[in-house]
Formats: sequence, C-alpha cells, structure tokens
Amino acid sequence: MAERALVLDANILIRAVLGRRARQLIKQYAASTDFFAPDTAFAEAEEHLPTLCAKLGLDLDAMRAVHDAVSNLVQELPAAAYREREAEARARIERRDAEDWPVIACALLLGCPIWTEDNDFFGAGVPTWSSDRIELYLTGERFP
Repeated sequence: MAERALVLDANILIRAVLGRRARQLIKQYAASTDFFAPDTAFAEAEEHLPTLCAKLGLDLDAMRAVHDAVSNLVQELPAAAYREREAEARARIERRDAEDWPVIACALLLGCPIWTEDNDFFGAGVPTWSSDRIELYLTGERFP
C-alpha cells in the first residue's frame, strides 16, 4: 500500500481522459498514492465519453486508449467491496445526489479522501479535495 490513498469521482476520471492535468497528477503520484474509484464511476465515465468526444471533436478510439491507460493507474472497486458501507454512505449524501453513494462508500471503506469537482460531496463527512488543491494532498504537505 502506498503512503496515501484517494477515491476518484467520475468527473475526475473524465478529466484524466479528456484533459492533461488530472492524468499527469495521477501518473506523477502513482508510486506514492493508491488511486481508487468505484465501478459505477468507471461506468459513468465510459457512458459519457462518446458524447463528450463528439462535442469536443476528439477521436473516440484515441480517448478510449487514454481511458485504458488511466484505468491501469486507478484501481476499480467492485460493488461487492464497498456494498457493506451503502447504508451509511446513502445517509450522508441522499439529500444531495443519492446516486453518488458508491464514491462515499469507497472513501469510508478505505478511510481516505475523495478527489472531486462535485459540490454534492461537500458536507458529507468525508474529506474532499478539488483539482486546484489536490497536489497539496498528493505531496503530503503539512500545515501548522
């Protein structure tokens, strides 16, 4: 196990495929950070990829290859791994976006924060990091 762990939301997986910065950070810190995402986040990213590629004028096959490369760095957690935390996760996020419960469940299971751009996770009782601040966590920077 690495020094740190993070659960990625689907929007970060999509950013890692379509953008550069999230993918670069995942690659750069893969040796010191274990990256995880629930199977539902991978499914959501895969579902939106064709539409986003068409909208942005990107080659879908090329982006699928990037998705596969990202998938090699981010461990997919099957529902069986996090299902035991479903009730607690749903209770924490049901008023915001109940479909996001697997991300919360994975963070609770692993005892680690979530990397997301989705405000629905804020206030759910699990630490969250946004892309503009994630490197503070990834470097292990300490504050007084």
